[in-house]
Amino acid sequence: MKKIIIIITIVLVAVSCTKTVSKESKETTPPLTSITNADLETAIIYEANIRQYSPEGTFNQFTKDIPKLKKLGVKIIWLMPIFPISKTKSKGSLGSYYAVSDYTKVNPEFGDLTDLKKLIETAHKNNMFVILDWVANHTGWDHIWIKEHPEYYTKNGKGEITHTVGTDWFDVADLNYDNKEMRAEMLADMKYWIKEAAIDGFRCDVAGMVPLDFWEHTVAELKKEKPIFMLAEAWEPELLVHAFDMAYGWDTHHKMNAIAQGKENVKAWDARMEQIDTLYQDDDILMNFVTNHDENSWNGTVKERMGDASEVMLVLSYMTPGMPLIYSGQEYDMNKRLRFFDKDTILKAKGKVWPVLEKLAQLKTTHKALNGGKKAASYHRIKTSDDTHILAFTREKDGDKVMFIANLSDKERTFSIDKEGDRTSFFTTKKIPFSKDKKYTYKAWEYKIIID
Repeated sequence: MKKIIIIITIVLVAVSCTKTVSKESKETTPPLTSITNADLETAIIYEANIRQYSPEGTFNQFTKDIPKLKKLGVKIIWLMPIFPISKTKSKGSLGSYYAVSDYTKVNPEFGDLTDLKKLIETAHKNNMFVILDWVANHTGWDHIWIKEHPEYYTKNGKGEITHTVGTDWFDVADLNYDNKEMRAEMLADMKYWIKEAAIDGFRCDVAGMVPLDFWEHTVAELKKEKPIFMLAEAWEPELLVHAFDMAYGWDTHHKMNAIAQGKENVKAWDARMEQIDTLYQDDDILMNFVTNHDENSWNGTVKERMGDASEVMLVLSYMTPGMPLIYSGQEYDMNKRLRFFDKDTILKAKGKVWPVLEKLAQLKTTHKALNGGKKAASYHRIKTSDDTHILAFTREKDGDKVMFIANLSDKERTFSIDKEGDRTSFFTTKKIPFSKDKKYTYKAWEYKIIID
């Protein structure tokens, strides 16, 4: 009898422990392992300029704000180059991030490897992924390869290592991709970050200037380590076939600038959408943006380039098929060009843009109609009586529909639209009646997002 009682007691204790573990497992968020195609459908990418993000310009200061980025729906954090910067031939007082002196070390200005790992761990705990900006086309002049492996570099007629022909990148030395040993070293250095820091992929600088066969082989090898996300700073469709997941929507961005400046109109936008259908495959992803580090520093702030059209163009970057980008400071209405080769600081005070980004994040992450990954929602243009100035379209997937209507001009426009029935405004939740016979008047750059 005693044996039976003991056995029953042991069983009850075991069941109790099992229930406790089960409860704890439900309350604990499992760690992220790798990015999936499902993640890409609702993803928003954030470009982190560590040097300028805070007065300190460190990983640790940025890490503190990662939970804030979660409120903006950020899924992927792209870190601008985090490597030591060459001093030889450098530009400005601090040099360019893209003049790398060592691919397997951390820029001490930002912190150390432990700090970087903490940043990545914090991102993972907040259900985000981290990709590193990789500079494969060239290195800085202090890189160890310059001394130990000069054969890794392109040379001029005098046998001298040179910068990339056709550029003013005098602070970097051009790599020679005819050299197989250099290719192998580059692959090994990229693998290092996957193994050592658990990074989730790479944004590859001027990817179109590096041979396609290098990318195809390299990405295949990297994905043997873990599934990773690959972003090409390029537009070429062939890069997306076997190497990259996403490319830059450069021409989309250029059309936004031109329309905002009155140089082009909605006809140019329609032509761009048709061009995308012609050039790219259905599972190709393009990154949509109103700014990034190049645009901000060299071509002007969002306000400088887009003026009063700034908000509607930001919204359009979320509504258009693809993945929207937020660049450091954009969320704080940054209206200055950040210095590229010197210390500068982003002033983090919330203004008009932050609440708009929060609402757009809600829309992007909860409506299948805005899926923008490898199984993106459809895009259908809606006819209006003024297709030169009024852009109207619907996005749709699995029965979920979202409609966008905007006056993309600097003058008030009156128009009719080929739609019937009552719809709900996303921002106001008010009902909007639609009829083909009804006339609508939108102010300059006015827009509406409507939930079908």
